[in-house]
Amino acid sequence: MRAKVGDTLVVPGPEIRTGLVIRVLGQEGAPPYVIKWQSDGHIAMVTPGEYSRIVPARREDARGHVAGAGLADL
Repeated sequence: MRAKVGDTLVVPGPEIRTGLVIRVLGQEGAPPYVIKWQSDGHIAMVTPGEYSRIVPARREDARGHVAGAGLADL
């Protein structure tokens, strides 16, 4: 699993949790991550489980092309 600041962490379960990656503590995008949970704004250090996934943030290149997906694309 690899993430960048601005990506979204999605954690499955009885209630799906999503959070914004605000800091990457591992090397080359590896966990753990500092996450700001969207439901309540709580900030926590998280090492995601095997069923969690990262949704890349939308990023524009120099030509204005959008790369990556957003939560709306789930």
